[in-house]
Amino acid sequence: MSTNAADPLVALGGLPGVPDAVDSVRKAVDRVYGHRVMRRRSNEITSEAALRGARGSAALSGADWALEEVRRRTDFGSEPEARTVGAALRLTAEAGQLLSIWRQSPLRVLARLHLVAAADAGDAVGRPRLAGESVDEPLIELPLPDADEVAGRLEGLSRLIIAGGSAPALVTAAIVHGELLALRPFTSHNGLVARTAERIVLIGSGLDPKAVCPSEVGHAELGRAAYAAALDGYVSGTPQGMAAWITHCGKAVELGVRESTAVCEALQRGAA
Repeated sequence: MSTNAADPLVALGGLPGVPDAVDSVRKAVDRVYGHRVMRRRSNEITSEAALRGARGSAALSGADWALEEVRRRTDFGSEPEARTVGAALRLTAEAGQLLSIWRQSPLRVLARLHLVAAADAGDAVGRPRLAGESVDEPLIELPLPDADEVAGRLEGLSRLIIAGGSAPALVTAAIVHGELLALRPFTSHNGLVARTAERIVLIGSGLDPKAVCPSEVGHAELGRAAYAAALDGYVSGTPQGMAAWITHCGKAVELGVRESTAVCEALQRGAA
């Protein structure tokens, strides 16, 4: 995230293609918020978006279950995929409880998210990894930064979030998401935590205050290969690579909007 601008995130918002992505996302979000069903049944849309978002995030972490299986299942502790789905569901539920803390103490929120995802009392849970600790994140094959680099970059990310600024919500959300995936600061569940952090930024920024635009759905629909390729662009640090990642995240939000619009239409027809 190297830049000479006073607000680094604002500078990223000016990358080629990014202003168009920001504008496209805003228009898509405005459309779904203007749907007549949203005006009357927004709580139902929010609940369904949470479920579908959790399913999408779990799919990217290797547990690609059908939506109806996620909906009907009650036991999420029996085997690895079930635990991944359970972690995604818990994180989605937890995200809304942490909005007020995020802007004051993002690192505290990230620690809490990891604790919720891991759901155990191991001594590596709820804190950044230490030197020599391994990371269980098989679907992300990037070189792993060492613990000192992780600590420094987390502090930098925290300062940017606390400072605020006028960067578009999409840019901030994409950078938080990409940085956490690149760093993998925890010993496990980093992908789930990163996507939940993106969700928190989109909600807390006011872009999606009712949490009805599940970007996780879009990331899953775009596929793991595209997700990994876009993340490579982020990690490269080049303007083109950063723009590609932010634009990818924008497409994911728009696909999440499309998902919730379909739910609105189904409710309007009385089919859901």
